[in-house]
Amino acid sequence: MRYFIEFSYNGTHYHGWQSQPNAMSVQEVLEKAMSVIFSQKIYLVAAGRTDTGVHAKKMYAHFDMGPLESIPVLVQKLNSYLPKDIAIADITKVHDDAHARFDAIKRTYEYHIFTKKNVFGNETGWHYELPLDVEAMNMAAAMLLDYTDFQCFSKVNTDVNTFNCKITEAYWHTENNALIFRISADRFLRNMVRAIVGTLVNIGRNKISVDSLKSIIESKDRSKAGFSVPAQGLFLTEIDYPYIADNNSQIPNSII
Repeated sequence: MRYFIEFSYNGTHYHGWQSQPNAMSVQEVLEKAMSVIFSQKIYLVAAGRTDTGVHAKKMYAHFDMGPLESIPVLVQKLNSYLPKDIAIADITKVHDDAHARFDAIKRTYEYHIFTKKNVFGNETGWHYELPLDVEAMNMAAAMLLDYTDFQCFSKVNTDVNTFNCKITEAYWHTENNALIFRISADRFLRNMVRAIVGTLVNIGRNKISVDSLKSIIESKDRSKAGFSVPAQGLFLTEIDYPYIADNNSQIPNSII
């Protein structure tokens, strides 16, 4: 039987999601906890990877095992066993062909910039107190929706078949003393969001013009784009599936 698990984590003390030798990852810690609680080896396939220091407010993964009973009790046991920076929200049975990575139709990230000193935000945002032209940054962000090839924002030497992504929203908004960038797409390239934010910050600082974003994207050259902003400000916030009703983490019985 196949199950989806919904969880969140603070990525500060992890070398990203994916298991790797000689470095602690979220996948390693979560699989170990589940293997102990379920008394069998558990392998997780996640909706995607996050890099070192990046957080997830909502992440999904799937795993296979026999019938589960008393799922709320299992969730409580897992949360008691796991460290404080990883939390399970739910486990739900899905059909046997459901795939946490390939079935996702949209992913949403946020990047948080603290515009004033925040003593509680050192792990969850980037402190940048210089003035930024948010209107110009939003004008440039809107241009992203006109393109599909984002090689210029991709980590170099990455192993992908295509640099095409369909961005459906990209905008900045303020919230208290934070400036937040929200972006949604069907898929993202490695380092893509952090490189986009760095480029938009350069526009906000008037180091480059709004219109220069077009030539940067069309160049397909990572060196033309802006710097990569620090990881701690980046959050994976939502993942949409066609069979998750209203994206509220409830998977209808009709797909089981």
